[in-house]
Amino acid sequence: MKEKSIRVRLSQKRYDKLRIYALSKEKTVTQLVEDWIDRLPNPKIDDSSTTPLPYQQEG
Repeated sequence: MKEKSIRVRLSQKRYDKLRIYALSKEKTVTQLVEDWIDRLPNPKIDDSSTTPLPYQQEG
């Protein structure tokens, strides 16, 4: 699986809060984000939809 990256802009205060939280949990920021994403509900995909998700587009 090819990995993707994202870029998020945060205030210094939020960045520091996130880093401190990650350190307190002995995790990386990436691990925290992945954990949060994994807790999101799976989207329901309607088979009758004519618009594919971006990662489903061919080409």
